[in-house]
Amino acid sequence: MMKKIAAAVLTMALLLSAATGCNSFTGNSAEPASQAGSGAAKPTSVSFYLENEIPTLNQFAASDNIAFTVLNNISEGLYRLDMNDEPQPALAESCKVSDDKLTYTFTLRDGLKFSNGDAITSKVFRETWLEQMKADAKNGYAFILTDYIVNGQEYSEKKVGADQVGIETPDDKTLVVKLKAPTPYFLSLTTFVPYYAVDMSFYQKQGASYALGKDNLVYSGPYMVTQFDAASGVTLVKNPNYWDKDNVKVDTVNIKIIKEQSTALNLYKAGQLSRVKLSATDVPSYKSSKEFTTHTIFRTNFIQFNTTAEGTKNLNIRKALSMAVDNNTLVNTILNNGSEAANGVVPKSMSSGIAGKTFGSLQGTLMSYNAEKAKEYWKKGVEELGGQVPQMTLVLDDDTENKDVGTYLQSQFKSVLGIDVNLDSKTKEARRSLMKTGKYQMGLNAWGADYDDPMTYLQIWTENTNSFRGNFKDTEAADAYVKLIEEAHAERDTAKRADLLVQAEKSLVVDNAVVAPLYYIGSAYLVKPNVKNLVEPDSGILELKYTEVD
Repeated sequence: MMKKIAAAVLTMALLLSAATGCNSFTGNSAEPASQAGSGAAKPTSVSFYLENEIPTLNQFAASDNIAFTVLNNISEGLYRLDMNDEPQPALAESCKVSDDKLTYTFTLRDGLKFSNGDAITSKVFRETWLEQMKADAKNGYAFILTDYIVNGQEYSEKKVGADQVGIETPDDKTLVVKLKAPTPYFLSLTTFVPYYAVDMSFYQKQGASYALGKDNLVYSGPYMVTQFDAASGVTLVKNPNYWDKDNVKVDTVNIKIIKEQSTALNLYKAGQLSRVKLSATDVPSYKSSKEFTTHTIFRTNFIQFNTTAEGTKNLNIRKALSMAVDNNTLVNTILNNGSEAANGVVPKSMSSGIAGKTFGSLQGTLMSYNAEKAKEYWKKGVEELGGQVPQMTLVLDDDTENKDVGTYLQSQFKSVLGIDVNLDSKTKEARRSLMKTGKYQMGLNAWGADYDDPMTYLQIWTENTNSFRGNFKDTEAADAYVKLIEEAHAERDTAKRADLLVQAEKSLVVDNAVVAPLYYIGSAYLVKPNVKNLVEPDSGILELKYTEVD
Protein backbone atom coordinates (compact mmCIF):
# COMPACT_ATOMS: atom_id res chain seq x y z
CA MET A 1 0.00 0.00 0.00
CA MET A 2 1.93 2.06 0.96
CA LYS A 3 1.34 4.41 -0.91
CA LYS A 4 -0.99 2.89 1.63
CA ILE A 5 -0.21 0.13 4.06
CA ALA A 6 -0.16 -1.72 6.52
CA ALA A 7 -2.60 -3.33 8.22
CA ALA A 8 -3.85 -4.25 7.62
CA VAL A 9 -6.14 -6.14 8.14
CA LEU A 10 -8.75 -5.41 8.87
CA THR A 11 -10.86 -5.82 11.08
CA MET A 12 -11.30 -2.92 11.45
CA ALA A 13 -13.99 -2.59 11.60
CA LEU A 14 -11.52 -0.33 13.09
CA LEU A 15 -13.88 2.34 13.55
CA LEU A 16 -11.36 4.52 14.96
CA SER A 17 -12.71 7.79 15.87
CA ALA A 18 -9.46 9.39 15.47
CA ALA A 19 -6.00 8.77 16.27
CA THR A 20 -6.45 6.83 19.33
CA GLY A 21 -8.21 7.66 22.45
CA CYS A 22 -8.31 7.23 26.16
CA ASN A 23 -9.20 9.53 28.97
CA SER A 24 -10.83 12.86 28.38
CA PHE A 25 -8.62 15.31 26.58
CA THR A 26 -9.41 17.40 23.54
CA GLY A 27 -6.94 19.75 21.94
CA ASN A 28 -4.85 21.56 24.51
CA SER A 29 -5.10 20.28 28.04
CA ALA A 30 -5.36 22.64 30.96
CA GLU A 31 -2.10 24.37 31.80
CA PRO A 32 -0.51 22.89 34.92
CA ALA A 33 -0.52 25.28 37.86
CA SER A 34 3.26 25.10 38.05
CA GLN A 35 3.53 26.55 34.58
CA ALA A 36 0.81 29.17 34.82
CA GLY A 37 2.14 32.51 33.72
CA SER A 38 5.62 31.07 33.22
CA GLY A 39 5.52 31.47 29.47
CA ALA A 40 6.21 27.77 28.98
CA ALA A 41 4.35 26.09 26.14
CA LYS A 42 1.19 24.31 27.18
CA PRO A 43 1.29 20.52 26.97
CA THR A 44 -0.90 19.42 24.09
CA SER A 45 -3.12 16.36 23.93
CA VAL A 46 -5.76 14.73 21.77
CA SER A 47 -8.24 11.95 22.51
CA PHE A 48 -9.63 9.32 20.18
CA TYR A 49 -11.22 5.92 20.42
CA LEU A 50 -11.24 2.42 18.99
CA GLU A 51 -14.41 0.37 18.74
CA ASN A 52 -12.95 -2.86 20.04
CA GLU A 53 -10.44 -3.98 22.65
CA ILE A 54 -6.73 -4.02 21.84
CA PRO A 55 -5.91 -7.71 21.22
CA THR A 56 -2.14 -7.39 21.64
CA LEU A 57 0.82 -5.05 21.43
CA ASN A 58 3.18 -7.88 20.54
CA GLN A 59 4.29 -7.11 16.98
CA PHE A 60 4.75 -10.81 16.25
CA ALA A 61 1.16 -11.56 17.28
CA ALA A 62 -0.67 -8.47 15.95
CA SER A 63 -2.83 -8.98 12.87
CA ASP A 64 -5.60 -6.37 12.88
CA ASN A 65 -5.93 -2.62 12.47
CA ILE A 66 -6.64 -1.95 16.13
CA ALA A 67 -3.30 -3.39 17.22
CA PHE A 68 -1.60 -1.94 14.14
CA THR A 69 -2.89 1.55 14.91
CA VAL A 70 -1.18 1.56 18.31
CA LEU A 71 1.96 -0.20 17.07
CA ASN A 72 2.29 2.16 14.11
CA ASN A 73 2.64 5.07 16.52
CA ILE A 74 4.95 3.51 19.11
CA SER A 75 7.19 1.72 16.62
CA GLU A 76 8.77 2.41 13.26
CA GLY A 77 10.35 0.77 10.26
CA LEU A 78 12.93 1.71 7.66
CA TYR A 79 10.34 3.89 5.91
CA ARG A 80 7.15 5.62 7.08
CA LEU A 81 4.12 6.92 5.17
CA ASP A 82 3.98 10.69 4.84
CA MET A 83 0.87 12.86 4.82
CA ASN A 84 0.33 12.04 1.15
CA ASP A 85 0.44 8.31 1.81
CA GLU A 86 3.88 7.96 0.21
CA PRO A 87 6.77 6.02 1.83
CA GLN A 88 9.56 8.27 3.09
CA PRO A 89 12.85 7.50 4.88
CA ALA A 90 12.31 6.90 8.60
CA LEU A 91 14.82 4.84 10.62
CA ALA A 92 16.64 4.51 7.33
CA GLU A 93 17.97 7.77 5.91
CA SER A 94 18.21 6.41 2.36
CA CYS A 95 17.87 3.38 0.11
CA LYS A 96 19.71 2.45 -3.06
CA VAL A 97 18.01 0.05 -5.48
CA SER A 98 20.03 -2.01 -7.93
CA ASP A 99 19.43 -1.71 -11.68
CA ASP A 100 17.73 -5.11 -11.79
CA LYS A 101 15.42 -4.03 -8.91
CA LEU A 102 16.39 -7.10 -6.88
CA THR A 103 18.73 -5.60 -4.27
CA TYR A 104 17.78 -2.86 -1.80
CA THR A 105 20.58 -1.32 0.25
CA PHE A 106 19.30 0.68 3.22
CA THR A 107 21.47 3.06 5.22
CA LEU A 108 20.28 3.73 8.77
CA ARG A 109 20.43 7.11 10.49
CA ASP A 110 23.17 7.88 12.98
CA GLY A 111 22.57 7.36 16.69
CA LEU A 112 19.26 5.51 16.53
CA LYS A 113 18.02 4.24 19.90
CA PHE A 114 15.06 2.45 21.39
CA SER A 115 13.32 4.16 24.31
CA ASN A 116 15.47 2.17 26.77
CA GLY A 117 18.69 3.39 25.14
CA ASP A 118 19.51 0.19 23.22
CA ALA A 119 20.96 0.88 19.77
CA ILE A 120 18.84 0.30 16.67
CA THR A 121 21.17 -1.29 14.13
CA SER A 122 20.89 -3.18 10.87
CA LYS A 123 21.30 -6.39 12.88
CA VAL A 124 18.16 -5.49 14.86
CA PHE A 125 16.17 -5.41 11.64
CA ARG A 126 17.69 -8.68 10.43
CA GLU A 127 16.88 -10.46 13.71
CA THR A 128 13.35 -9.02 13.77
CA TRP A 129 12.62 -10.08 10.21
CA LEU A 130 13.98 -13.57 10.78
CA GLU A 131 11.70 -13.92 13.81
CA GLN A 132 8.70 -12.75 11.76
CA MET A 133 9.51 -15.21 8.97
CA LYS A 134 9.16 -18.23 11.22
CA ALA A 135 6.29 -20.47 10.19
CA ASP A 136 4.78 -20.34 13.68
CA ALA A 137 4.60 -16.52 13.82
CA LYS A 138 1.41 -15.91 15.79
CA ASN A 139 0.16 -13.11 13.58
CA GLY A 140 0.20 -15.26 10.42
CA TYR A 141 2.28 -12.60 8.67
CA ALA A 142 5.37 -14.66 7.84
CA PHE A 143 4.33 -14.48 4.20
CA ILE A 144 4.65 -10.68 4.09
CA LEU A 145 8.42 -11.23 4.17
CA THR A 146 8.92 -14.79 2.92
CA ASP A 147 7.08 -14.12 -0.34
CA TYR A 148 9.61 -11.48 -1.31
CA ILE A 149 12.99 -12.09 0.32
CA VAL A 150 15.39 -14.63 -1.18
CA ASN A 151 15.20 -17.95 0.68
CA GLY A 152 12.63 -16.52 3.07
CA GLN A 153 10.17 -19.32 2.46
CA GLU A 154 12.90 -21.94 2.68
CA TYR A 155 13.99 -20.50 6.00
CA SER A 156 10.40 -20.52 7.27
CA GLU A 157 10.19 -24.21 6.33
CA LYS A 158 13.55 -24.88 8.03
CA LYS A 159 15.12 -26.00 4.76
CA VAL A 160 17.96 -23.46 4.98
CA GLY A 161 19.69 -21.60 7.76
CA ALA A 162 19.49 -17.90 8.56
CA ASP A 163 22.83 -17.31 6.83
CA GLN A 164 21.24 -18.20 3.47
CA VAL A 165 18.38 -15.71 3.73
CA GLY A 166 18.70 -12.61 1.53
CA ILE A 167 19.30 -10.20 4.39
CA GLU A 168 22.85 -8.98 4.97
CA THR A 169 24.37 -6.58 7.52
CA PRO A 170 27.87 -5.58 6.36
CA ASP A 171 27.96 -3.04 9.20
CA ASP A 172 25.65 -1.62 11.87
CA LYS A 173 24.22 1.03 9.57
CA THR A 174 23.78 -1.00 6.38
CA LEU A 175 21.02 -3.46 5.61
CA VAL A 176 21.09 -5.26 2.25
CA VAL A 177 17.90 -7.02 1.19
CA LYS A 178 17.77 -9.35 -1.83
CA LEU A 179 14.39 -10.00 -3.45
CA LYS A 180 13.14 -12.95 -5.47
CA ALA A 181 11.53 -10.74 -8.10
CA PRO A 182 11.16 -7.00 -8.76
CA THR A 183 8.62 -5.63 -6.29
CA PRO A 184 7.65 -2.02 -7.06
CA TYR A 185 5.91 -1.63 -3.71
CA PHE A 186 8.72 -3.01 -1.53
CA LEU A 187 9.47 0.34 0.11
CA SER A 188 5.80 0.53 1.01
CA LEU A 189 6.06 -2.91 2.61
CA THR A 190 8.75 -1.59 4.93
CA THR A 191 6.21 0.90 6.34
CA PHE A 192 4.03 -1.98 7.54
CA VAL A 193 4.14 -3.18 11.16
CA PRO A 194 5.67 -6.68 10.58
CA TYR A 195 8.72 -4.92 9.08
CA TYR A 196 9.28 -2.66 12.11
CA ALA A 197 12.31 -2.85 14.40
CA VAL A 198 11.96 -4.86 17.63
CA ASP A 199 14.57 -4.79 20.38
CA MET A 200 15.21 -8.53 20.13
CA SER A 201 17.49 -8.64 23.19
CA PHE A 202 14.71 -7.10 25.30
CA TYR A 203 12.11 -9.34 23.60
CA GLN A 204 14.01 -12.50 24.46
CA LYS A 205 14.61 -11.45 28.07
CA GLN A 206 10.90 -10.72 28.55
CA GLY A 207 9.81 -14.11 27.25
CA ALA A 208 6.09 -14.74 27.80
CA SER A 209 5.74 -11.36 29.54
CA TYR A 210 6.62 -9.40 26.42
CA ALA A 211 4.05 -6.68 25.58
CA LEU A 212 1.73 -7.58 28.46
CA GLY A 213 2.12 -4.09 29.92
CA LYS A 214 3.80 -0.74 29.32
CA ASP A 215 6.95 -1.87 31.11
CA ASN A 216 7.19 -5.00 28.96
CA LEU A 217 7.80 -2.99 25.80
CA VAL A 218 10.41 -0.63 24.41
CA TYR A 219 9.69 1.85 21.67
CA SER A 220 11.26 3.02 18.42
CA GLY A 221 8.48 5.29 17.15
CA PRO A 222 7.11 8.77 17.89
CA TYR A 223 5.28 7.72 21.07
CA MET A 224 5.60 5.49 24.13
CA VAL A 225 2.86 3.82 26.19
CA THR A 226 2.37 5.13 29.74
CA GLN A 227 -0.96 3.42 30.46
CA PHE A 228 -2.34 0.25 28.89
CA ASP A 229 -5.46 -1.76 29.48
CA ALA A 230 -6.66 -3.87 26.56
CA ALA A 231 -10.32 -3.33 27.44
CA SER A 232 -10.24 0.37 28.27
CA GLY A 233 -7.43 1.86 26.18
CA VAL A 234 -3.94 3.33 26.14
CA THR A 235 -2.20 6.61 26.84
CA LEU A 236 0.75 7.61 24.64
CA VAL A 237 3.42 10.26 25.29
CA LYS A 238 6.25 11.52 23.11
CA ASN A 239 9.31 9.28 22.90
CA PRO A 240 12.38 11.37 23.90
CA ASN A 241 14.70 8.97 22.05
CA TYR A 242 12.80 9.17 18.74
CA TRP A 243 15.07 10.46 15.98
CA ASP A 244 12.46 12.99 14.74
CA LYS A 245 10.96 13.98 18.11
CA ASP A 246 11.15 17.69 17.31
CA ASN A 247 8.54 17.24 14.59
CA VAL A 248 6.07 15.39 16.85
CA LYS A 249 3.74 18.19 17.96
CA VAL A 250 1.28 16.48 20.33
CA ASP A 251 2.58 15.57 23.77
CA THR A 252 -0.12 13.11 24.85
CA VAL A 253 -2.52 10.90 22.91
CA ASN A 254 -5.36 9.22 24.77
CA ILE A 255 -7.18 6.27 23.27
CA LYS A 256 -10.41 4.94 24.69
CA ILE A 257 -12.17 1.68 23.86
CA ILE A 258 -15.79 2.62 23.12
CA LYS A 259 -18.06 0.11 21.41
CA GLU A 260 -21.32 2.06 21.41
CA GLN A 261 -21.62 4.86 18.86
CA SER A 262 -24.01 6.86 21.02
CA THR A 263 -21.58 6.84 23.94
CA ALA A 264 -18.77 8.11 21.74
CA LEU A 265 -20.93 10.90 20.30
CA ASN A 266 -21.95 12.07 23.77
CA LEU A 267 -18.29 12.16 24.82
CA TYR A 268 -17.40 14.13 21.71
CA LYS A 269 -20.14 16.67 22.37
CA ALA A 270 -18.89 16.95 25.95
CA GLY A 271 -15.41 17.81 24.66
CA GLN A 272 -13.82 14.53 25.71
CA LEU A 273 -12.99 13.18 22.23
CA SER A 274 -11.21 14.86 19.34
CA ARG A 275 -13.02 12.86 16.68
CA VAL A 276 -16.12 10.69 16.56
CA LYS A 277 -17.47 8.36 13.95
CA LEU A 278 -21.12 8.95 13.12
CA SER A 279 -23.75 6.27 12.83
CA ALA A 280 -26.05 6.27 9.79
CA THR A 281 -28.89 7.77 11.78
CA ASP A 282 -26.70 10.65 12.99
CA VAL A 283 -25.29 11.65 9.58
CA PRO A 284 -28.29 13.78 8.44
CA SER A 285 -28.19 15.83 11.64
CA TYR A 286 -24.52 16.74 11.31
CA LYS A 287 -23.91 16.79 7.56
CA SER A 288 -23.96 20.59 7.40
CA SER A 289 -21.60 21.01 10.35
CA LYS A 290 -18.16 22.49 9.72
CA GLU A 291 -16.80 19.60 11.78
CA PHE A 292 -18.31 16.98 9.44
CA THR A 293 -16.03 15.00 7.14
CA THR A 294 -16.00 11.64 5.36
CA HIS A 295 -13.18 9.28 4.56
CA THR A 296 -12.82 6.01 2.66
CA ILE A 297 -10.01 3.50 2.98
CA PHE A 298 -8.81 0.35 1.27
CA ARG A 299 -10.79 -1.98 3.50
CA THR A 300 -13.37 -4.56 2.49
CA ASN A 301 -15.99 -6.02 4.79
CA PHE A 302 -17.27 -9.45 3.80
CA ILE A 303 -18.90 -12.65 4.97
CA GLN A 304 -16.31 -15.37 5.43
CA PHE A 305 -17.77 -18.82 4.89
CA ASN A 306 -16.29 -21.89 6.54
CA THR A 307 -16.04 -24.18 3.53
CA THR A 308 -15.87 -27.30 5.73
CA ALA A 309 -18.74 -26.55 8.15
CA GLU A 310 -22.19 -28.13 7.98
CA GLY A 311 -24.32 -26.22 5.51
CA THR A 312 -21.64 -23.86 4.23
CA LYS A 313 -19.49 -26.70 2.95
CA ASN A 314 -22.01 -26.87 0.10
CA LEU A 315 -21.03 -24.57 -2.77
CA ASN A 316 -24.61 -23.83 -3.83
CA ILE A 317 -25.57 -22.85 -0.29
CA ARG A 318 -22.66 -20.40 -0.22
CA LYS A 319 -23.62 -18.97 -3.60
CA ALA A 320 -27.22 -18.55 -2.46
CA LEU A 321 -26.21 -16.68 0.67
CA SER A 322 -23.82 -14.48 -1.34
CA MET A 323 -26.43 -13.45 -3.87
CA ALA A 324 -29.22 -12.91 -1.33
CA VAL A 325 -27.70 -9.68 0.00
CA ASP A 326 -28.72 -6.33 -1.47
CA ASN A 327 -25.57 -4.49 -0.44
CA ASN A 328 -26.57 -1.29 -2.27
CA THR A 329 -29.39 -0.91 0.23
CA LEU A 330 -26.98 -1.87 2.98
CA VAL A 331 -24.58 1.01 2.24
CA ASN A 332 -27.17 3.61 1.25
CA THR A 333 -29.75 3.00 3.96
CA ILE A 334 -28.19 1.08 6.85
CA LEU A 335 -24.63 2.47 6.85
CA ASN A 336 -25.15 5.83 5.09
CA ASN A 337 -21.55 6.81 5.79
CA GLY A 338 -19.83 6.92 2.42
CA SER A 339 -19.22 3.17 2.20
CA GLU A 340 -19.57 1.63 -1.25
CA ALA A 341 -21.24 -1.66 -2.19
CA ALA A 342 -18.53 -4.23 -2.92
CA ASN A 343 -18.63 -6.68 -5.78
CA GLY A 344 -15.21 -8.16 -5.03
CA VAL A 345 -12.71 -8.29 -2.18
CA VAL A 346 -10.22 -5.98 -3.90
CA PRO A 347 -11.27 -2.29 -3.76
CA LYS A 348 -12.07 -1.05 -7.26
CA SER A 349 -9.73 1.95 -7.06
CA MET A 350 -6.69 -0.13 -6.08
CA SER A 351 -3.76 -0.11 -8.50
CA SER A 352 -3.60 -2.90 -11.06
CA GLY A 353 0.08 -2.28 -11.73
CA ILE A 354 -0.82 -1.15 -15.25
CA ALA A 355 -0.40 2.59 -15.75
CA GLY A 356 -3.74 4.39 -15.87
CA LYS A 357 -5.85 1.35 -15.00
CA THR A 358 -7.38 0.45 -11.66
CA PHE A 359 -7.91 -3.16 -10.70
CA GLY A 360 -11.66 -2.59 -10.74
CA SER A 361 -11.55 -1.48 -14.37
CA LEU A 362 -10.01 -4.84 -15.27
CA GLN A 363 -12.24 -6.95 -13.07
CA GLY A 364 -15.68 -5.51 -13.68
CA THR A 365 -18.62 -6.74 -11.60
CA LEU A 366 -18.07 -10.08 -9.90
CA MET A 367 -20.98 -10.45 -7.52
CA SER A 368 -24.30 -8.64 -7.35
CA TYR A 369 -27.67 -9.04 -5.66
CA ASN A 370 -29.98 -11.44 -7.49
CA ALA A 371 -32.86 -12.77 -5.41
CA GLU A 372 -34.13 -15.22 -8.02
CA LYS A 373 -30.75 -16.82 -8.61
CA ALA A 374 -30.17 -16.93 -4.85
CA LYS A 375 -33.39 -18.92 -4.44
CA GLU A 376 -32.37 -21.29 -7.22
CA TYR A 377 -28.96 -21.94 -5.65
CA TRP A 378 -30.55 -22.42 -2.22
CA LYS A 379 -33.05 -24.94 -3.54
CA LYS A 380 -30.33 -26.88 -5.33
CA GLY A 381 -28.07 -26.79 -2.27
CA VAL A 382 -30.80 -28.08 0.03
CA GLU A 383 -31.49 -30.92 -2.42
CA GLU A 384 -27.81 -31.83 -2.38
CA LEU A 385 -27.97 -31.93 1.42
CA GLY A 386 -30.71 -34.55 1.23
CA GLY A 387 -33.56 -32.07 1.57
CA GLN A 388 -32.47 -30.99 5.04
CA VAL A 389 -32.49 -27.20 5.46
CA PRO A 390 -29.29 -26.30 7.35
CA GLN A 391 -29.47 -24.24 10.53
CA MET A 392 -27.38 -21.13 9.96
CA THR A 393 -25.45 -18.91 12.40
CA LEU A 394 -23.52 -15.73 11.66
CA VAL A 395 -20.82 -14.74 14.17
CA LEU A 396 -19.95 -11.05 14.43
CA ASP A 397 -18.31 -8.39 16.59
CA ASP A 398 -20.42 -6.67 19.24
CA ASP A 399 -19.88 -3.06 18.14
CA THR A 400 -22.64 -0.86 16.72
CA GLU A 401 -21.77 -1.12 13.02
CA ASN A 402 -21.35 -4.88 12.96
CA LYS A 403 -24.59 -5.40 14.86
CA ASP A 404 -26.43 -3.13 12.40
CA VAL A 405 -24.97 -5.02 9.45
CA GLY A 406 -25.76 -8.40 11.04
CA THR A 407 -29.37 -7.44 11.66
CA TYR A 408 -29.74 -6.33 8.05
CA LEU A 409 -28.24 -9.58 6.73
CA GLN A 410 -30.56 -11.55 8.97
CA SER A 411 -33.55 -9.77 7.44
CA GLN A 412 -32.24 -10.30 3.89
CA PHE A 413 -31.78 -14.03 4.39
CA LYS A 414 -35.30 -14.24 5.78
CA SER A 415 -36.98 -12.25 3.02
CA VAL A 416 -35.07 -13.78 0.09
CA LEU A 417 -34.39 -17.36 1.22
CA GLY A 418 -37.05 -17.75 3.91
CA ILE A 419 -34.51 -18.86 6.52
CA ASP A 420 -33.88 -17.75 10.10
CA VAL A 421 -30.20 -17.02 10.66
CA ASN A 422 -29.02 -16.79 14.25
CA LEU A 423 -26.72 -13.87 15.13
CA ASP A 424 -23.88 -14.72 17.52
CA SER A 425 -22.50 -11.38 18.75
CA LYS A 426 -19.16 -11.52 20.59
CA THR A 427 -16.20 -9.37 21.53
CA LYS A 428 -13.83 -8.94 18.64
CA GLU A 429 -11.21 -11.22 20.15
CA ALA A 430 -13.77 -13.90 21.03
CA ARG A 431 -15.14 -13.81 17.48
CA ARG A 432 -11.64 -14.07 16.00
CA SER A 433 -10.80 -16.96 18.32
CA LEU A 434 -13.96 -18.79 17.31
CA MET A 435 -13.16 -18.38 13.63
CA LYS A 436 -9.52 -19.37 14.07
CA THR A 437 -10.56 -22.64 15.67
CA GLY A 438 -13.09 -23.35 12.91
CA LYS A 439 -16.13 -23.35 15.17
CA TYR A 440 -18.38 -21.31 12.89
CA GLN A 441 -20.36 -21.45 9.66
CA MET A 442 -20.03 -17.86 8.54
CA GLY A 443 -18.62 -14.73 10.13
CA LEU A 444 -18.49 -11.02 9.47
CA ASN A 445 -14.88 -10.19 8.72
CA ALA A 446 -12.80 -7.49 7.07
CA TRP A 447 -9.40 -6.96 5.54
CA GLY A 448 -7.55 -3.68 5.10
CA ALA A 449 -4.76 -3.17 2.59
CA ASP A 450 -1.19 -3.52 3.74
CA TYR A 451 0.01 -1.95 0.46
CA ASP A 452 -1.49 -0.69 -2.81
CA ASP A 453 -1.68 -3.90 -4.79
CA PRO A 454 -4.39 -6.61 -5.14
CA MET A 455 -1.96 -9.17 -3.75
CA THR A 456 -2.49 -7.71 -0.27
CA TYR A 457 -6.01 -9.19 -0.38
CA LEU A 458 -5.74 -12.24 -2.59
CA GLN A 459 -2.64 -13.58 -0.84
CA ILE A 460 -4.40 -14.18 2.47
CA TRP A 461 -6.39 -17.17 1.18
CA THR A 462 -3.16 -19.00 0.35
CA GLU A 463 -0.69 -18.52 3.20
CA ASN A 464 -3.50 -18.22 5.74
CA THR A 465 -5.64 -21.08 4.48
CA ASN A 466 -6.72 -22.04 7.99
CA SER A 467 -10.14 -22.02 9.59
CA PHE A 468 -10.04 -18.24 9.97
CA ARG A 469 -9.96 -17.99 6.18
CA GLY A 470 -12.67 -20.56 5.70
CA ASN A 471 -10.53 -23.71 5.41
CA PHE A 472 -10.19 -23.08 1.70
CA LYS A 473 -7.43 -25.64 1.21
CA ASP A 474 -6.70 -29.26 0.33
CA THR A 475 -9.12 -29.30 -2.59
CA GLU A 476 -8.62 -29.11 -6.34
CA ALA A 477 -10.23 -25.67 -6.43
CA ALA A 478 -8.04 -24.34 -3.61
CA ASP A 479 -4.90 -25.75 -5.21
CA ALA A 480 -5.80 -24.05 -8.48
CA TYR A 481 -6.26 -20.76 -6.62
CA VAL A 482 -2.86 -21.07 -4.94
CA LYS A 483 -1.28 -21.76 -8.31
CA LEU A 484 -2.71 -18.53 -9.73
CA ILE A 485 -1.26 -16.55 -6.84
CA GLU A 486 2.13 -18.25 -7.15
CA GLU A 487 2.22 -17.53 -10.89
CA ALA A 488 1.33 -13.89 -10.24
CA HIS A 489 4.20 -13.60 -7.76
CA ALA A 490 6.65 -14.91 -10.33
CA GLU A 491 5.27 -13.04 -13.36
CA ARG A 492 7.33 -10.02 -14.42
CA ASP A 493 5.02 -8.88 -17.21
CA THR A 494 2.66 -6.37 -15.60
CA ALA A 495 -0.35 -7.10 -17.82
CA LYS A 496 -0.03 -10.87 -17.47
CA ARG A 497 0.35 -10.54 -13.70
CA ALA A 498 -2.79 -8.41 -13.48
CA ASP A 499 -4.74 -10.98 -15.50
CA LEU A 500 -3.68 -13.77 -13.15
CA LEU A 501 -4.92 -11.73 -10.18
CA VAL A 502 -8.21 -11.03 -11.96
CA GLN A 503 -8.66 -14.78 -12.45
CA ALA A 504 -7.81 -15.42 -8.80
CA GLU A 505 -10.41 -13.00 -7.46
CA LYS A 506 -13.08 -14.48 -9.72
CA SER A 507 -12.20 -17.94 -8.43
CA LEU A 508 -12.44 -16.77 -4.82
CA VAL A 509 -15.69 -14.80 -5.06
CA VAL A 510 -17.69 -16.33 -7.91
CA ASP A 511 -16.51 -19.83 -8.77
CA ASN A 512 -15.95 -21.01 -5.20
CA ALA A 513 -17.92 -18.45 -3.17
CA VAL A 514 -15.38 -18.55 -0.35
CA VAL A 515 -16.37 -15.03 0.65
CA ALA A 516 -19.35 -12.77 0.03
CA PRO A 517 -18.13 -9.16 -0.40
CA LEU A 518 -20.36 -6.63 1.38
CA TYR A 519 -18.87 -3.13 1.26
CA TYR A 520 -15.74 -1.07 0.85
CA ILE A 521 -15.67 0.79 4.11
CA GLY A 522 -16.27 4.49 4.38
CA SER A 523 -16.87 6.57 7.46
CA ALA A 524 -18.46 9.87 8.39
CA TYR A 525 -16.83 11.80 11.23
CA LEU A 526 -16.96 14.91 13.30
CA VAL A 527 -13.50 16.33 14.00
CA LYS A 528 -12.75 19.14 16.44
CA PRO A 529 -11.65 22.24 14.50
CA ASN A 530 -8.44 22.60 16.53
CA VAL A 531 -7.14 19.19 15.40
CA LYS A 532 -4.93 19.43 12.30
CA ASN A 533 -3.06 16.98 10.07
CA LEU A 534 -4.81 13.86 11.31
CA VAL A 535 -3.70 11.34 8.70
CA GLU A 536 -5.58 8.15 7.90
CA PRO A 537 -3.90 6.27 5.05
CA ASP A 538 -5.87 4.08 2.65
CA SER A 539 -5.00 1.17 4.94
CA GLY A 540 -7.04 2.70 7.76
CA ILE A 541 -4.10 2.50 10.18
CA LEU A 542 -4.14 5.91 11.81
CA GLU A 543 -0.98 8.02 11.66
CA LEU A 544 -0.48 10.40 14.59
CA LYS A 545 3.06 11.62 14.01
CA TYR A 546 1.91 14.64 12.00
CA THR A 547 -1.11 15.60 14.14
CA GLU A 548 -1.21 19.09 15.65
CA VAL A 549 -3.65 21.03 17.82
CA ASP A 550 -4.22 24.79 17.79
